[in-house]
Amino acid sequence: MNQRLEADTNMGTWRETLAASITRPEDLAKHLDVDPEAIKDVVGEYPMRITPMWMKLIKEKGDAIWRQVVPEPEEMADESADDPLHEDLDSPVPHLVHRYPDRVLFMVTNQCPIYCRFCTRKRLVGKPGFLRKGELDRVVEYLKAHPEVRDIILSGGDPLLLPDSLLERILKALRGIPHLELIRIGSRVPGSLPDRVTPELCAMLQKYHPIYMNLHFNHPDELTPEVKAACGRLADAGVPLGAQTVLLKGVNDDPAVMMRLVHQLLLARVKPYYLYQADLTRGTNHFRTSVETGLEIIKALQGHTSGMGVPHFVIDAPEGGGKIPLLPADYLVDLTQEKATLRNYEGKVYSYPQPESPPSIVAHSNGNGNGSRGRELPMVGSASTGCGIADAMLE
Repeated sequence: MNQRLEADTNMGTWRETLAASITRPEDLAKHLDVDPEAIKDVVGEYPMRITPMWMKLIKEKGDAIWRQVVPEPEEMADESADDPLHEDLDSPVPHLVHRYPDRVLFMVTNQCPIYCRFCTRKRLVGKPGFLRKGELDRVVEYLKAHPEVRDIILSGGDPLLLPDSLLERILKALRGIPHLELIRIGSRVPGSLPDRVTPELCAMLQKYHPIYMNLHFNHPDELTPEVKAACGRLADAGVPLGAQTVLLKGVNDDPAVMMRLVHQLLLARVKPYYLYQADLTRGTNHFRTSVETGLEIIKALQGHTSGMGVPHFVIDAPEGGGKIPLLPADYLVDLTQEKATLRNYEGKVYSYPQPESPPSIVAHSNGNGNGSRGRELPMVGSASTGCGIADAMLE
């Protein structure tokens, strides 16, 4: 893969910028007030890379940017799991994670423009070797044998660090699978190496639509004019953009900061998508906040800014449980067969009446006048608990 990287004709300036990144403790000490000996073992275990753009941001903006990429000795004091989400256990072929019925995750590289100190895949990123000969073919063979898969997410590492030629080879192979409808790409490149978003890259991506991107942003200061321009190039190429944010202590665990972030994202034509509770990954525990912190942030956003600016707050459950959304509990005050009692963002309480009889599912006509009525869904609930469960009695 390294030879392919060097041979690609579209690398140019962004490759030179990436090569100028800080990767060694002694070089970091030339820019910031850090003790290189104190982080030497950390960098040996978990690689560091800070692009020139992010080094400039650290010097101008301070702690919220610093904490995300500058190694800390605390990373070595944490004995949590290397793979808390059980991605390796859910991997039927190398680099592919198949956890949900209709979608998969494909890790196409272990390289990133910056190495986030809170990364879920600290066990993998920045290490030598990845996507060896024949492994793409094994992924394609697996997907062809599983027609239930309609959606694939390219991740890693960062897929946009691949050369255009190799990324296109992957996209072309995936587009040859008839039942694979959607391709998504997860990337932090636009927010840390915006030069990589070249006109050539955008033109290549356009050939393989529908392609979606979820970009990683944690703090409003990351949305520089250069970053917004890179996002604009992708949006102009027809790529819908979402943002994934990790809730981090000392970075964005403040409703005012999160409000600024979602506003800046929308200005950059990026839809806030997920706000993640930090995972239980080894070396990252010092970033974790309480779950209540995330719920309070969502409560501060809901009703106080555009609805499209409010992300889903989720916990990616340990042991491969998948993403579980959370909402502040006091929105639904009570739920009975007669009514739903609701509390809005101002704390005012409202009542929404239930239908007089339990709803039924109606099958629409199939064009021959043979429509049929579905079964009724009895509502089972307790007024004392305020809980209601719709249970379909299926044959």
